[in-house]
Amino acid sequence: MSIDISYTTEEIAKLLKVSKLTVYDLIKKGELPAYRVGKQMRVDASDLEAYKARAKGGQPLPAKEVPAAAPHSAAPSQLNRTVKDTLVITGQDVSLDILAGHMERKVGGYRPLRAYVGSMDSLIALYRGETDIVSTHLLDGDTGEYNLPYIRRLLTGFEYVVVNLVSRMAGLYVRQGNPHGIGGWADLAKPGLRMINREKGSGARVLLDEQLRLHGITARLLQGYAQEESNHMGVAGKVATGEADFGVGTEKAAYLVGGVEFIPLVQERVDLVMVKKPENLAWIEQVKGVLQSEAFHSELRPIQGYDLSRTGRVLFETP
Repeated sequence: MSIDISYTTEEIAKLLKVSKLTVYDLIKKGELPAYRVGKQMRVDASDLEAYKARAKGGQPLPAKEVPAAAPHSAAPSQLNRTVKDTLVITGQDVSLDILAGHMERKVGGYRPLRAYVGSMDSLIALYRGETDIVSTHLLDGDTGEYNLPYIRRLLTGFEYVVVNLVSRMAGLYVRQGNPHGIGGWADLAKPGLRMINREKGSGARVLLDEQLRLHGITARLLQGYAQEESNHMGVAGKVATGEADFGVGTEKAAYLVGGVEFIPLVQERVDLVMVKKPENLAWIEQVKGVLQSEAFHSELRPIQGYDLSRTGRVLFETP
């Protein structure tokens, strides 16, 4: 196989029939050498074949042998690789992509990798040690609190810090003109409505399920409840084309998709969670510095729908 062939992390995940987070975990552990070209991580075909051969023989590559990040625009044949640790950031909001860009410049010795995973799956990945920084926006319907009830239950025995990323409005997408007169959660019980859902584990799915529970609405009776989209834009798009009468999402997507109206119902808090280990403390402080910096805030301010009043604030930290 030619050494000039390389793969993206998405292609590696498909070839190995594993999740993208698993690929990132292999990169983090030093078992799969990778490098960056532009904004993409690449793995050479020869390195993939070598990993597969070692895996079949039960001999993973020691972390110290891992070649790492290369100059952004370098071709594989021009690489002069040096060891550099990775930090995996999971979540789907665009603010995380902006954060990754600032971290690349300000958090020394690390390269950020982005994984587009829902809130619940992100927390589970953090529990398993597959990621480093997770974003979550999970509503606990009984307390009205975001994130902390879930974090406390899942990360029992861990030391961690929770820092606010942004706050934003969440609610319902309806068709232009709101022909069904949907005004709130209770209206979702109206007969004949068709919905489009988010995937299990996403913050929007948890928000919907909690509101259905609190309003005594049986989820399985909702037409379209089992039909899923993987992001807010997909949900808004289905509503805009008339394939659904409503869906749950954030305000920002409504501005980007024509043909939908947004009904704001709750301000949700998007927080970052980082596990505190002796080897993590230095970069955690650097990430907090980025979150609190004027440069980061100034890049977020023009984005419609963000409330930055708590951005960078430590909301909870274990002793």
